[in-house]
Amino acid sequence: MAEQAILSYLETHEEIADSGNFAAECGIDHAEIVNAIKSLHGFLYVESQDIKKETWVLTDEGKRYAAEGSPEVQLFLAVPAEGSIAKDELQKKFDPAIFKIGCSQAGKNKWVEMGRQVSRKVVQVEDKVKDLLLKIQKGQVIGQADINSLKARKLIVLQTWKGYSVRKGPSYAPQREKFATDLTRENLQSGDWKKLKFKEYNFNAKGPPSECGHLHPLNKMKDCIKRIFRMMGFEEMPTNRYVESSFWNFDALFQPQQHPARDSHDTFFLKTPSTTMQLPEDYVERVKQVHESGGYGSRGYNYEWKREEANKNLLRTHTTAISSRMLYKLAQDTKQNGFTPKKYFSIDRVFRNEAVDRTHLAEFHQIEGLICDRGLTLGHLIGVLEDFFKRLGMSNLRFKPAYNPYTEPSMEIFSYHEGFGKWVEIGNSGMFRPEMLQPMGFPEDVRVIAWGLSLERPTMILYGIDNIRDLFGHRVDLDLIKKSPLCLIGIK
Repeated sequence: MAEQAILSYLETHEEIADSGNFAAECGIDHAEIVNAIKSLHGFLYVESQDIKKETWVLTDEGKRYAAEGSPEVQLFLAVPAEGSIAKDELQKKFDPAIFKIGCSQAGKNKWVEMGRQVSRKVVQVEDKVKDLLLKIQKGQVIGQADINSLKARKLIVLQTWKGYSVRKGPSYAPQREKFATDLTRENLQSGDWKKLKFKEYNFNAKGPPSECGHLHPLNKMKDCIKRIFRMMGFEEMPTNRYVESSFWNFDALFQPQQHPARDSHDTFFLKTPSTTMQLPEDYVERVKQVHESGGYGSRGYNYEWKREEANKNLLRTHTTAISSRMLYKLAQDTKQNGFTPKKYFSIDRVFRNEAVDRTHLAEFHQIEGLICDRGLTLGHLIGVLEDFFKRLGMSNLRFKPAYNPYTEPSMEIFSYHEGFGKWVEIGNSGMFRPEMLQPMGFPEDVRVIAWGLSLERPTMILYGIDNIRDLFGHRVDLDLIKKSPLCLIGIK
């Protein structure tokens, strides 16, 4: 209907000057006219030009004041012409918002005397606000100062109206010609195909997007980091132990049994099975001794080490538990076959009983790398970290001295996060202590440098995400997964 109305009108007229007025004259919704114009323009039946009109319209609050009067006039009229009224009594007559605005504006205009008692200071007032709002409703023009005043009180807003002016196009015809989109069997049998006009094929049109799976940014990052480790000559450690004993998770790392991290407020302990009995007894005895009385140049912690604490099962709090197992195995191989330098890495899930916020989760992924060789120093560690993070696209690093029970010296690793606008801790690092390595059976000159970081932090930095819950968990936006780039610029 809208399409035919446009074509019929243009048959006898030069142009449609305003699509809004045309829609009103024809009694057709303007949105239908606009859709018809766009369709006809696409097939060159008409040529169209955009029209934009900016008009001031009343907000909901402005409409209420136009009907009921401004709050200041309402309040003024509620005050007796002679005498006064208690402020509390006056307040009961109005909505709290109306009363607050009315008091402010009437006092500003010096219409009333405000106090415990409210009285008039003038005999009568004119409701200019209501008059101005009614003029705008009728489409009349008001002064700029009045517009600024109403706008400041949020009684009016600027509304942009969009329409079109329309003229005949190069393919104009009073009736729109219908094009066939398919050649059917019936067309061929009847011979109709000779008379039909077919719609042209658009070979540049894009087909429907293909449905396919999408990799999560964390999986992309994990694959990328694995490639980096392998390019640097590392081999992956097995990470299939979510449940670990306290011995491998804490004790083997020279972490004392009274350390706060071993408390149930920080660690998830298992109820069933609550303990393990599969520990290497000779190694357990050496670990117990170094905890209680020291050795290898250390005084130890001087406390009574308890086997029942070491036997407790838990959800691993860090992948360093895997590293302790692998290093112990390497030390046993060293006793039999001699020492062989190794580079290990792991990437997998860990669990901590932490409060959830924009940078912390109770369940996250940890990346860990370590190098075991003779004569390693802190300089080697810094050099390896700079090489590793540079390949990740993060060259803006800082290192800060720190304390860890199982590394000395220790360093925290910071990277600048553009989204947060500050330096964010992305990992921890250090050199494993002799109290950890030598009970395993390593020679005295063997050193291990290691570092760990979460998978989520560098992913957030590289993808510009400032809330970890938007990356991992039930709040993840699926569009983020679909639209995230396959390759990240800066990763080498």
